[in-house]
Amino acid sequence: MKLQLLVFAGLAEQLGGPMLTLDIEGDRLSPAQLKDHLKGLFPSAAGALEQAFLAVNQAYAEADSWIYEQDEVALIPPVSGGEPALEPVEITLEPIRVEDVTAKVLHPHHGAAISFIGTTREFTNGQRTVLLEYEAYTPMALRTMQQIVDEIGERFPGTLCAITHRLGRVPVGEISVVIAVSSPHRDAAYESSRYAIERLKQIVPIWKKEIWEDGSEWKGHQLGPWNPTASIGGAPS
Repeated sequence: MKLQLLVFAGLAEQLGGPMLTLDIEGDRLSPAQLKDHLKGLFPSAAGALEQAFLAVNQAYAEADSWIYEQDEVALIPPVSGGEPALEPVEITLEPIRVEDVTAKVLHPHHGAAISFIGTTREFTNGQRTVLLEYEAYTPMALRTMQQIVDEIGERFPGTLCAITHRLGRVPVGEISVVIAVSSPHRDAAYESSRYAIERLKQIVPIWKKEIWEDGSEWKGHQLGPWNPTASIGGAPS
């Protein structure tokens, strides 16, 4: 069936517009099935989708109700006064705003905040890079990025971390990843920032293709033999 879905506020921005047309097998589905379908289409918005409710024919849908093709269906994010916390990890196809990632970790009890910014470098070992292209196993990438955030919370108590990674084509000088951390004191902020980027390169399934003027090559993590199950200095596995 074809289903028209109305989307509002920040969710509309994350899902690409105020109305989606979905092709779904079968002649009906439950609210939970529809949300799972949307999470598959928009994995980077999974956290926001989990917080949202579905309205069918202008009434909030019960869990045991059914949605049919002729229904008016809307995806409702939390209304004013009930916005969820910002998701600490994100994967995006859009340019990254450093201040947006950093804002997720700023805290009145923290005296130090650091934002690591990874950009496309033009020259590597004398070879000119035109752009980088990133690909990911997105659901697992989000899960392992969250794992890094959780590990930092365990290793550096009180430290907050947020990670945003860009996919697709990233031209020279543009940002591919931002890792923001904040802590009551600067030593933990410096240590956790370094830990986060090294761990990201080790366990997060994101791949980079270097595109040159005369060719291209997929690059590995370049940190020696790759073992994503190994620990870094006793990191939880």
